[in-house]
Amino acid sequence: MMNLPLSDILPCGVCEFSKVGELIPCRAQSRIPENAKSVIMYLFPYFLGEDFYENSNISKYAVPADYHVIADRYLEKACKELKRLYPENEFSCFCDNSPIREVDTAVMCGLGVKGRNGLLINEKYGSFCFIGEIITDKEIDPSVPEDRTCIGCGICEKKCPLGAISGYKVDASKCLSHITQKKGELSQEERKCIEKNGCIWGCDICQNACPMNKNIEITPVVEFAETAKSRFTKGDNIEDRAFNWRGRAVIERNFEINCCKDKENKL
Repeated sequence: MMNLPLSDILPCGVCEFSKVGELIPCRAQSRIPENAKSVIMYLFPYFLGEDFYENSNISKYAVPADYHVIADRYLEKACKELKRLYPENEFSCFCDNSPIREVDTAVMCGLGVKGRNGLLINEKYGSFCFIGEIITDKEIDPSVPEDRTCIGCGICEKKCPLGAISGYKVDASKCLSHITQKKGELSQEERKCIEKNGCIWGCDICQNACPMNKNIEITPVVEFAETAKSRFTKGDNIEDRAFNWRGRAVIERNFEINCCKDKENKL
């Protein structure tokens, strides 16, 4: 396989665009190059080491500044380098808001396996990875996926507080991460779950429990460590945070739920 930009820093793999399956309806589809031939997938590991998460009240993925901004910078730089090397071809990058199913495509590119919780699990960095990709009309030799599967222990399924995981399917409505992002009033059960977990944005329970996340390596992306902020306090600036898209009211509601719990414990 050709030497690709960022491949010396980030896990990287390639697959044929024709094999990614049905596209996800979204505006980003319009940016796919005409006659697309290849997908270059990149992983952006974000695990910083457990010391960074001491006394944290937000999910690990939200500890760095908004990963979309950081990953996009890397991907755009890679696109410019590829365009310089291959001016006759087109290169378009995506991160999260993508027209392809990123986890399934990353598995196809040999970057890991799909866990029961629906997340990609990389051998080196575990499931604590963001995914980004470049779609191009240049034909690139595909990676050869390793013959690896999730160990299927079912620990993530057992640990999920609301039973969102069943087999290899996830019911988003029961996922605590999804619940922390809901607008408006929460049910009593949902409020109690946020109180018990102590995480006011997102949830890492299934990932923390996964044996395949043991002894993983720390991210090589220095920007994630440089922008790390592991605890949210009411009134904090959230403009550069991953949860800013949902608005301040939601995370402050969750913060108040936990504040009420803390006050009750002190009485």
